[in-house]
Amino acid sequence: MSTNARRYAAVAGLAAVALMAVGCSNGDSVEASPQVALVVTSAAPAPQPVEVKVLGERDVEVTLTGPIAVKYSSATADQKTALGKPLTGDHNAGTRDSGVVFQQFQNGAIVAKNGDAGTPAYIVGGKIREAWNVQRDPTGVPAASGSNGSAGPLGVPTSDETTDGDQLVSTFEHGKIAFNAKTGQVEVTVNGKVVPSGL
Repeated sequence: MSTNARRYAAVAGLAAVALMAVGCSNGDSVEASPQVALVVTSAAPAPQPVEVKVLGERDVEVTLTGPIAVKYSSATADQKTALGKPLTGDHNAGTRDSGVVFQQFQNGAIVAKNGDAGTPAYIVGGKIREAWNVQRDPTGVPAASGSNGSAGPLGVPTSDETTDGDQLVSTFEHGKIAFNAKTGQVEVTVNGKVVPSGL
């Protein structure tokens, strides 16, 4: 049952109890009948930015839109600093044939599966981004004739970097990449199988 369905069921139940309480009086009382008020409120989601203007490389204004704008707006100051300035030019932002939308930055990228409203976007950076951009064959093994990034066997990011012990980990549609900052080691997993990082 969805959250909204539960809310409506709870509201209907409360209304029924209130009506039963009022209806159970015997009518002999001279006092006024109790009055029952039912107030229903719901929190509307915060409006999402349609676009965000940011100074890019060489201080050129860059307009971020859709899920990319939403993600950038909600990014922490540390995430924005780590990303650096957005890059300009057609090859640094846009929509892939698959529908994936992206914006490259000096030190990372923001990527979403599509440009539809409500689609989550994620930040990919550092060694994790480097490993994600290694060309790989369909099994994930590095190959000069393979595909990389969202078109590669890992697919689109499904999380920002998270910390797991000494490792930074990002998940993707078909795997994950973990970077150990202490050892410098990168582990790439594609469809449950650990493959060479290619770095």
